[in-house]
Amino acid sequence: MSCKSWLQLCGVVVLLTSAYTDRLTAQEAASQNSSTPAAARALGTVTSISGQSIVLKTDAGAELTVTVADTTKFLQLKPGQTNLKEATPLTLADLKTGDRVLVRGIAGSDGKSFQATSVIAMKQTDIADKQAHERAEWAQHSVGGLVKSIDAATGTIAVSTNAQGAQKEVSVHTTKQTVLRRYSANSIKFDDANPAPLSDIKAGDQLRARGQKNSDGTEIAADEIVSGTFRSIAGILVSADNASGMITVTDLATKQPVTLHVTSDSQLRKLQPFVAQAIAARLKGTPAGGAAGSNGATGASSAPKTAQAGAQGGNGAGMGPGGSGPGAGFGPGASGGQGRGDFQQMIARMPAATISDLTKGDALMIVATEGSGSSPSTVITLLGGVEPILQASSKATPDMILSPWSLGSGGGGEGATP
Repeated sequence: MSCKSWLQLCGVVVLLTSAYTDRLTAQEAASQNSSTPAAARALGTVTSISGQSIVLKTDAGAELTVTVADTTKFLQLKPGQTNLKEATPLTLADLKTGDRVLVRGIAGSDGKSFQATSVIAMKQTDIADKQAHERAEWAQHSVGGLVKSIDAATGTIAVSTNAQGAQKEVSVHTTKQTVLRRYSANSIKFDDANPAPLSDIKAGDQLRARGQKNSDGTEIAADEIVSGTFRSIAGILVSADNASGMITVTDLATKQPVTLHVTSDSQLRKLQPFVAQAIAARLKGTPAGGAAGSNGATGASSAPKTAQAGAQGGNGAGMGPGGSGPGAGFGPGASGGQGRGDFQQMIARMPAATISDLTKGDALMIVATEGSGSSPSTVITLLGGVEPILQASSKATPDMILSPWSLGSGGGGEGATP
């Protein structure tokens, strides 16, 4: 699913994965004569068709020219189907640009050509319909928030969410049939989420579950879950290198410098003063609001002493707040009330900023990937011009204002999806 985007909670269609292709390979291999040489295979997306040639962009990123013959077998599967017995006949004329195909045959010695004996396709339109359906399912039948605890014996996860501005706890029930996925340490794209056991989920993680909810929304029998660990940082910009995409900030919680990577997928915004003060005013009006500092001040002394990661907020896939599906709006704090979704939707509509728009000494709110020992955390969302917000309330953490799921749906706006 190209959902550059959650999905790209929401790019939620796993198409022609290795498990799928392995299954097909085993079936086809069984039908071949044992004396026939083992066939090669290639998986990718159709970029053009001319005569008897199909040009693929493989999942490895290479361009491959596939030649078909009158004897080439064409089959079509629907998204979700994995058994060739379910396939229907197809012709070369039925293939279109954007279709996903698995081809088997003889690979050329140059690595750029391929003689196909069989072509198994999934139509782009079928994929799009499947994605739209699943985005709607995530939007209507999901809940997201911050993991409080996990009961491995019963398979129950306690999640705290503040959707509609009111914090409540939801019990997420899993079974052996529940599909569990987890975002990698350096990506928020749903395409990069991998199957993971329940034991990988831990307190403090962000989680989104889709399934059947009870009448008051306090319990959900999960069909699918996506989770991840994200960093939230409130800090002061020390340096920014536009060429390398690296920035360094002083974390107000730890007083230590943190280096972060900004990519083309990172969402950067810089608030105008009147917008920042409007958000600050709303925060001051909440029960959790703290003493307000003077508007526009920039000193770290008036900023919150802590920027607790995983603070309450409200996903979307996007998995981001306010949107539909596991992308933007997939997070806890969906739209309504004074939840995080309102802030995220407003921020997503603002003009994009660049590293060059940031100035040393700027106060920033950042949500980033967890990162790893070999690579720094990647910025998911960065918000500048937040001095009034940090002064407004000790609860004004990045988790409250921003959504960690934005990238899953390509930017995390209203209606976005993972």
